[in-house]
Amino acid sequence: MKSVLKSTILAAGVAAVVAAAPLAQAAEEVNAAFFLEWATPNQIAKVDKAYDAAMGVDVKWADFSTGVAMTEAMLSGDIDISYSQGLAPFVTAIQQGAPLKMIGIAVVYEANDCFVKNGSGIDSSNASELEGKTVAVPLNTMADYAFRRYMSHLDVDTSTLKIVDQAPADGAKSLADGAVDMACIFGGASAKAAGEVGTPIMSSQEKVDAGIGSFDVISVTEKFATEHPELVRAFMEVTEEANLAWKATDEQLAKVSKDAGMDLETTKDQMASFIFPSAAEQKENYLGKDGIAAQAAASLGLVFSGDSDGSSIAKTIDGSFLE
Repeated sequence: MKSVLKSTILAAGVAAVVAAAPLAQAAEEVNAAFFLEWATPNQIAKVDKAYDAAMGVDVKWADFSTGVAMTEAMLSGDIDISYSQGLAPFVTAIQQGAPLKMIGIAVVYEANDCFVKNGSGIDSSNASELEGKTVAVPLNTMADYAFRRYMSHLDVDTSTLKIVDQAPADGAKSLADGAVDMACIFGGASAKAAGEVGTPIMSSQEKVDAGIGSFDVISVTEKFATEHPELVRAFMEVTEEANLAWKATDEQLAKVSKDAGMDLETTKDQMASFIFPSAAEQKENYLGKDGIAAQAAASLGLVFSGDSDGSSIAKTIDGSFLE
């Protein structure tokens, strides 16, 4: 998938140079990406067509299995805005030259879990016994980032592992089938399935103590942000309104769970640990020059490609659409 992403990026770059950027025309529709099994308040605005009304265009939503797939769709021109794209796939794309911008923080959450097969006898106290075994990881996602942080913290040599690139649903199935010894997962239903046959390698408290956490971003192509800033701003305003209106009522949960493709109880459990920062909190704490987003992105750059100062990431963070 990396080679596909890199080829797409190169093609996009060549096209940008060859084309002499004509004056932008009014958008007739906006294409937005989201995840199933990832419940967020803005899905109420999605279902109620609040985005369409505020933006004055048809907003067409497409679901994706990973943030890497979201990036590829953005680079091909099929997606304008990605909602709740993992920070890791965003950073990986930027490191490879993708023309994307981070314009907001969608959700802050506990780091994704890596589930060890029950009966293996492996936990955080003897995690080195994973060495030589097979692990399912959706590469270049926040689950991948969490996996690498866990292994580093637990002193597991990842070069000894056989890492299989699998989407969460496939990883959960492989864990159940015994094809892998550990599976790193995101998504409510997939995590629930993995939890039926496995146990997280690190507990919630252990993750907190180790300083391992996650957040997803709202990203947009530079082309769309440049040509249609008013639509991007309207999208962020609707998202802010949906977040502020969220009270986790039975009616709200029922609407979100249906759109997320999960049952009510799974949705409620998942969202109980989610934090949806306000626009003001995003600007003050996350999107500033030395904010959390730049620091975390620089850390991911070190994990994935060795960008020591995070400079290639910081310039892609733009909080102006929250104003």
